[in-house]
Amino acid sequence: MINKIIGIALILMLSACASQKQLATAVDSKSAVISSIDRQSAELIAMSDEIWALAETAFEETKSSKILSDYAEAKGFTVERGIIGIPTAFVATYGSGKPIIGILGEFDALPGVSQKAVSTKDPLNEGAAGHGCGHNLFGAGSIGAAVAIKELMAAGKLSGTIKYYGTPAEEKYFGKVYMAREGVFDELDACLDWHPSASTKADVQSLLSLVDYTVEFFGQAAHASGDPWNGRSASDGLELYTKGLNYYREHIKPTSRIHYHIMDGGQVVNVVPDYAKIWTRVRDTKKASMLEMYERTKEIARGAAIMANVDYKISLVSGLHEVLVNRTGGTALHKNLERLGDITYTAEEIQFAKNIQEATGKDQLGLDGIIRALEPTRELMGGPSSDVGDISWVVPQIRLGVTTAPINAPWHSWAVVACGGMSIGHKGLVYAGKALAMTMVDLFEDPQLVKDIQAEFEERKGDAVYEAILPKGPPPVPQHILDGN
Repeated sequence: MINKIIGIALILMLSACASQKQLATAVDSKSAVISSIDRQSAELIAMSDEIWALAETAFEETKSSKILSDYAEAKGFTVERGIIGIPTAFVATYGSGKPIIGILGEFDALPGVSQKAVSTKDPLNEGAAGHGCGHNLFGAGSIGAAVAIKELMAAGKLSGTIKYYGTPAEEKYFGKVYMAREGVFDELDACLDWHPSASTKADVQSLLSLVDYTVEFFGQAAHASGDPWNGRSASDGLELYTKGLNYYREHIKPTSRIHYHIMDGGQVVNVVPDYAKIWTRVRDTKKASMLEMYERTKEIARGAAIMANVDYKISLVSGLHEVLVNRTGGTALHKNLERLGDITYTAEEIQFAKNIQEATGKDQLGLDGIIRALEPTRELMGGPSSDVGDISWVVPQIRLGVTTAPINAPWHSWAVVACGGMSIGHKGLVYAGKALAMTMVDLFEDPQLVKDIQAEFEERKGDAVYEAILPKGPPPVPQHILDGN
């Protein structure tokens, strides 16, 4: 009996020693990736600022993509450019074997929000694009994290494979959906991403699913005053369609959204227009209910065409899944945020933020760099969407938001562009790189954590089979980009 007790005690002692050794190793590795990001910070910020100034939009991010892929290659990654027929999409890989951990990087800008890095509205190039969602920071911060992990692998302290994904066109065409459809992410054991925000937290909330489509109306032109009875107005069809959508809004769920943008409503006032075109987007918290809305709005288009006595055509542009949350991964990430602590700002940075808030009609509350508590996952009442959602139905996705803009600043606006080109955004970039790299250390060093993350993923996904909401055929990359011009 005594021998048995002694044996059990020895097993427990050895187990405790092994656990302490594993913890010590993780702590050392995390200190190493923090140091790596600090060493890289000047290069990461320089890349971010260069991408910020380029402000290249969907599928046209040729120089921005090259900046990031060249950096990865220079740091020892094997880079595959122009994947799945998208010249600006790439994958940078280092290592071999399991686990295979991915990290995402975006770099596309938004049209029409050009801005200098100043706290009052002042376009850098009038009418041009700008990084109103901070994707210049996103791509650079993520690649810094990937390089930090690669350095530990090269030193023999981590084993497995790290993959950085350069993912274009998030704002318009949803490049990740095309990549997911082609199986680009299928081999991953887990994937991480971050996004610029007005607060810092492990993100364990979903995002909305959506579908994008266009409706074209075809009528008969005629003189608007001389013989309007000979005309059939395509713009009448369009207006009746929007009227139907707006009446439909009263009867949709509070979680649902409908948007539209008139692309062509006729050219001159004295011609009954024979052509009109509108871009429509519907969203909801769940793909199933969103698709029900899609079917209903298509019927509204059909009814509008009947009333206006015109023909019509509906073309699917793209669609997104809602995000499949992974709280196990979020919890691991949150622990690393707690270790890093709050983001602190200078008096000048706080004043910069307050000036933006004053200029945009917001309360002058400054910046929020405090680490938020891990939230309960809850039903959304509206909100944004992202093509990260599609990846989250293919592989467990761990998500992070980091402060890069003032409290309540209008997103997708000059205010976010301004902060992304100066120290407020830079601090968020560096912080995100550290948090992501630390969490990847956990994934590489703790096989049980990876198993637990995957178990939650399988439970939440259930019997669902991922299928991209996309039209048939290749991504809509402009011909001049395909031609290399």
